[in-house]
Amino acid sequence: MKDWIGNKKSTFIQLGASNHSNKEREERDFYATDPKALEIFLDKLDEDKIELHNDIWECACGMGHLSEVLKKRDYCVFSSDIVNREYKEMMAKDFLQTTTTYPTGVEMDILTNPPYKYAQEFVEHALDIQADGYYTIMFLKIQFLEGQARKKLFEKYPPKYVYVNSARQLCAMNGEFDKYKATAICYCWFIWQKGFKGESVIRWI
Repeated sequence: MKDWIGNKKSTFIQLGASNHSNKEREERDFYATDPKALEIFLDKLDEDKIELHNDIWECACGMGHLSEVLKKRDYCVFSSDIVNREYKEMMAKDFLQTTTTYPTGVEMDILTNPPYKYAQEFVEHALDIQADGYYTIMFLKIQFLEGQARKKLFEKYPPKYVYVNSARQLCAMNGEFDKYKATAICYCWFIWQKGFKGESVIRWI
């Protein structure tokens, strides 16, 4: 099974885009997001009266941790990953090689924790193929705000909101959360809305 292969923008890989620590990384960069992180975030969006579209694409779904949370919230979820991790509702698909955001026939928001090597590529590609008004939401390390290459990204596509987690959230290699009791990493939810050109707003969860 091939790993994430990227596209022509792979030369822009930035170490600062890493979502995780400097420990030896899982071979295919699979670090699952604790479902609680998404539950807390969605509660905050409800509080802030920010409504996502009903159809959402989890394009690096892994074992389905985030997809299952979205489904329980009554979203219509399309789940895909380049690697089959035995999540029965996923479709094998290399997101960076897609050309549209409507594999099910409709436009969709995109929400995921992308592979750290290709975090910027995932953001750029999602926004390149989305229609105006739709959201790209990525769970990323706070250091994603840094870097000259990402400055250019933010100038072209400024995030509408950045939600900073006040409490540390977990990502676990191979989805083995019982082995990860704490983390020193600060994660944020970055929200882009295609077509937005205003000032970014930082909020705290």
